[in-house]
Amino acid sequence: MTDDVLVRMTGITKSYPGVAALRGVDFDLRAGEVHCLIGENGAGKSTLIRMLTGAEHPDQGVITIDGQEYAGLRPALAHRLGVSAIYQETDLVPQLTVAENVFLGHEPRTRSGALDRAGMRRETRRVLDELGVTLPLDAPVSELTAANAQLVQIAKALSRKTRVLIMDEPGAVLSSHELEALFEIVGGLRSRGMGIVYISHRLEELIRIGDRVTVMRDGQWVQTRMVNDTSVPDIIRAMVGRELSDQYTKTAVVGDDVVLSVRALTRRGHFEDVSFDLRRGEVLGLAGLVGAGRSELLNCIFGAVPADSGAVILNGSPLRAKTPRQAIDAGIGLVPEDRRGAGLILSRSVQENLTLPSLGRLSRGMVVRAREVAAVCRRYVEDLRIRTPSAAQPVRFLSGGNQQKVVLGKWLACGTSVLLLDEPTAGVDVGAKSEIYALMDRLAAEGISILMASSELPEVLGMSDRVLVMAEGRVTCELSREEATQEVIMSHAVPRSAAIAS
Repeated sequence: MTDDVLVRMTGITKSYPGVAALRGVDFDLRAGEVHCLIGENGAGKSTLIRMLTGAEHPDQGVITIDGQEYAGLRPALAHRLGVSAIYQETDLVPQLTVAENVFLGHEPRTRSGALDRAGMRRETRRVLDELGVTLPLDAPVSELTAANAQLVQIAKALSRKTRVLIMDEPGAVLSSHELEALFEIVGGLRSRGMGIVYISHRLEELIRIGDRVTVMRDGQWVQTRMVNDTSVPDIIRAMVGRELSDQYTKTAVVGDDVVLSVRALTRRGHFEDVSFDLRRGEVLGLAGLVGAGRSELLNCIFGAVPADSGAVILNGSPLRAKTPRQAIDAGIGLVPEDRRGAGLILSRSVQENLTLPSLGRLSRGMVVRAREVAAVCRRYVEDLRIRTPSAAQPVRFLSGGNQQKVVLGKWLACGTSVLLLDEPTAGVDVGAKSEIYALMDRLAAEGISILMASSELPEVLGMSDRVLVMAEGRVTCELSREEATQEVIMSHAVPRSAAIAS
């Protein structure tokens, strides 16, 4: 890290109707550093980054790049100044090849004006060689793993002569091995003098890769520290403004009666011969590595995908849910891993999302009973402490944690008795995580049964009454709360082929 400041943002202020998103925020980035930007969902991180990429204009403040002051940027100008961003939700086009995606929007041309495909492939290979990775240049991005798709995004940024690279939750979908490979690439970019803004809710990543860390809270700057001079507890304290002494709330008592039974459930190519029981008021954790079949299992129980064989029994009777609507009517709700794509209608309001599955009982014929809809919405906004300016706010403007509460609330509103949670705190900050854990504990105490798939082992250990471990589509182990440890879970989660190879 040098003293050469690439970007300086001073007094950045931005307001939306009913919300002060940024209030006089200062931030700077130096050449050859990884500057971590963290805060709870809704702290203002994404808004600040949108100012730097030119996606939005500040109401007040100045952005200085290479000594030139700007009241605001446009995306094209930000690119010319060397600013690029990589987001958790990629902006790649799945049908286009690796090379086509790398140069999308600034394609090289021949002297005659034709698309220079040979030059595109040659330059893509050069950029990938700089990163030390090999990818099939002519393969559609849809055929790549999440980790390799992220490498394409990095290559795309480098093809634009990027000097300032913003990485928003780059490790959210990566395995530990893939994350280490990403850290090596980030380290290489830093050593070449690039300035990197690194945003993540996984605080251990920040300690591992960062040089400085800036904490934001409620749209304001809180502190900037050298990473070597701080700790995870100090960062959490600055983020939430309070101590989180025990993040995991676990007080519920499991009932004796079995609510959900799965028997020899099989979906060829995804999972096979899965059997377990879920009791009333129980949180049953589902652990395993990426590709173990956990998400597919939850979707199958929910009726989103069909099983080839086996049975699901709900309250003693066979559940023949061939569609999600049938599962919902039976009292089953799914909080999907991709809450934005599959759990919410982002363009619709908080009220519409909260009440959508319940419209049948909130209507008389074809007429929706508006007062009852509003009352249901008001109840769950208050009960779940959903932070929103109003029930009419489009849900896309809510933070990740509040969006997740809306997804949970819509199932509670329609009387769900079995909750299927797929990565329930993915992309959620530490404060909102604590609230979701407390809510899970309260729901279990009220008799709701929860089947939770999670890649975060501390979460599995902290919230589960029992743990099922899956590997290669099969249940490899069942552990009591007392028996479950990270070491034991991982020993059963590693595929046998990988264990033999090691």
